[in-house]
Amino acid sequence: MWTLLAFISALCLGFYDVSKKIALHDLPVISVLTFSILFSSAILAVPLALSTYFPETMAGTLLYVPKLDWQAHLYTLLKSVIVLSSWIFAYISLKHLPISVVSPMQATRPMWTLIGALLLFEERLNSWQWAGVLLAIGTIFVFSFRERREVRRDSEDKRYYICLALAILIGACSGLYDKYLMRRYDHNAVQVWYTFYQAAMMLIVFVVNTAINDGKRSAHNQPKPQPVPLKALLPVLLISVFLVISDNVYMLALRDPDSMIAVVSTIRRGGAVIGFAYGLLFLHESNPWRKVLCMIGICAGLICLAIGAA
Repeated sequence: MWTLLAFISALCLGFYDVSKKIALHDLPVISVLTFSILFSSAILAVPLALSTYFPETMAGTLLYVPKLDWQAHLYTLLKSVIVLSSWIFAYISLKHLPISVVSPMQATRPMWTLIGALLLFEERLNSWQWAGVLLAIGTIFVFSFRERREVRRDSEDKRYYICLALAILIGACSGLYDKYLMRRYDHNAVQVWYTFYQAAMMLIVFVVNTAINDGKRSAHNQPKPQPVPLKALLPVLLISVFLVISDNVYMLALRDPDSMIAVVSTIRRGGAVIGFAYGLLFLHESNPWRKVLCMIGICAGLICLAIGAA
C-alpha cells in the first residue's frame, strides 16, 4: 500500500513542478511562494477546524487532525524551516533554468536520501529495489551531467546552479527528517502545522521584500507594479492543491512500518517524467531524444521498484 501511495505522490509532484514553472513565468519567486503557501494553509485549515469543533465525527477518518504537544510543535517548526529553505533555493533555480534540467536534477535527491537511509535507519533493499534505485538515479545523473554542462556553456551566471544544488541537499535532509517525524507523530497534524508555520514566515519575508522594493522604486521615481491578475493566480492555486495531496499521501506512506524512505523518495522523484513531458511538448526544449531516453530509464527504474515492493 505504501508503494501505491508513493506513486500517487509522484504523480502529483510532477504536476506541482509544472504548475510552479507556469506560475513563475509571470510572478516573482517570493510572490509565488507566499501565495501558494497561503492557499495551502487555507485548504488545510478546513480539516483542522472540523477536527477541533467536531472531534468525534472526524476521529477515525483520513482527515482527522489530532492535537500536538509543545515538543511536537518544535519539531514541526524545524521541519518548516528546512522545507522553506529548500523551496526558496528551488524556486529561484526553476525561474531561471529549463524545467527539463531542474526536474531531473531535483530527482537526484534520492541518491543522497539513500545514503542517509542506509547509514541512519539501516534500511536494506532487495535486488529489485536496488536495481530500480540505481537505474532511476543513474539515468538521471548521466542526463543531468550532460545537460548541465551544455547549458553552462551558454550561461555565465552559475548562481542558479548553486541554488539548485543547495535545494537538493537540503531536500534530502528533509526526507530523512520526515521519516523520523512520521514514526512519532500524526501525519495530518504535522502537515497542517508545518504549513501554517511556513505561511507565517513567508508573510514576514513578503512584507519585508515588498517594503524594500517600494523603497527602491520611490528612490528612482519608478511607478508601482500593477496588481496581480486573477488569471496569474490559477497556477499558484494548482501548486497548492497538488502539493497538499502529494505531501499528505507521502507522509501517510512513511507511517507504514514497512516503508523505506530510500524507495519512497526515489518513486516520488519519478514525477520528473511529468516535467520532461511538459518541457518537450509545450515548451519545445532542446535535445528531445536524449530526454525521452532519460524518461524511459526513470520509468524502467520505477517498474523495478514496484516489483521489488510487491
